[in-house]
Amino acid sequence: MTKPIIEQEPDDNEELFEHHRFEAGKGQSPLRVDKFLMNLMENTTRSKIQKAADDGNIYVNDIAVKSNYKVKANDIVRILLEHPPYEYLLTPENIPLDIVYEDDQLLVVNKEPGLVVHPGHGNYSGTLVNALAYHFENLPMNSSERPGLVHRIDKDTSGLLVIAKTEQAMTYLTQQFAEKTSEREYIAIVWGNVEEDEGTIEGNIDRHMKDRMQMAVYPDGDQGKHAVTHYKVIERLGYVTVVSCRLETGRTHQIRVHMKHIGHTLFNDARYGGDMILKGTTFTKYKQFIDNCFKILPRQALHAKTLGFEHPATKEFMRFDSELPQDMVECIEKWRTYSKSHTIEEEEN
Repeated sequence: MTKPIIEQEPDDNEELFEHHRFEAGKGQSPLRVDKFLMNLMENTTRSKIQKAADDGNIYVNDIAVKSNYKVKANDIVRILLEHPPYEYLLTPENIPLDIVYEDDQLLVVNKEPGLVVHPGHGNYSGTLVNALAYHFENLPMNSSERPGLVHRIDKDTSGLLVIAKTEQAMTYLTQQFAEKTSEREYIAIVWGNVEEDEGTIEGNIDRHMKDRMQMAVYPDGDQGKHAVTHYKVIERLGYVTVVSCRLETGRTHQIRVHMKHIGHTLFNDARYGGDMILKGTTFTKYKQFIDNCFKILPRQALHAKTLGFEHPATKEFMRFDSELPQDMVECIEKWRTYSKSHTIEEEEN
């Protein structure tokens, strides 16, 4: 059995920049570091990762390792390079912003689906942060050195975000999100008939053990971060349900993974399998109907509809509401029409 080759710690005289950082979960079984990183990083190849290891750019617990190093539970894996990450070389771009409110402390924007919130691996331009850098000067940095961002939503999720314009606003708003005093309501279309009119989903969220691009629920609470989602049924449409989800916590992919955990994957959520027919008949016409719905709504059916927080200066509680985007409106209308003319009982008999 080949032993992993471990090299020296980085030279103190060399200035290295952290490009990626991952922490192996408590349940991580030994896995080659190149395979571990392949599971976590998009838009890369195993050969590129192996070359990075050969060049001495992959570190585990601050020691450079080769590709065959076996990552274990709680290991800190980092990729360090001699140049800053491209996302730090922020280029202001004249991208239109849908600003629903603005004052000298903050602004609230309605993000369109498909717009990445901040630069990252494979998305170094065309993001909301690039737009903010163009339209505003001297925005405060958050803990990840991203200007203005108090919180974020996924690329293909639409809806409301609050942006801090001052250090005071950044600190005050960030604290509200951390202490769970902000309000966030999302509207989602999910697969299946959600039987309970309302309920609460509680379960720690962490990286999926096998597919590192997904998150997963660990209900026993010994892994991941505490997460709570409150849901309420808005409308039942046969094989799908429109639900309101209110976040008590704000974990990565929280609504997407919590709803899947209770058997109701978001409609057309490709990462979690919602882009397949999960409920319904085998009729060819039904398959065509679903394909048409996917074309109308080519993303996960999730919209950050309502956002509430206490203003950092006036201490007034402010609540903002946004309309459902057209793609979700059209998809819901299509399901309404279908459900009125096709009952589940008729199709299953």
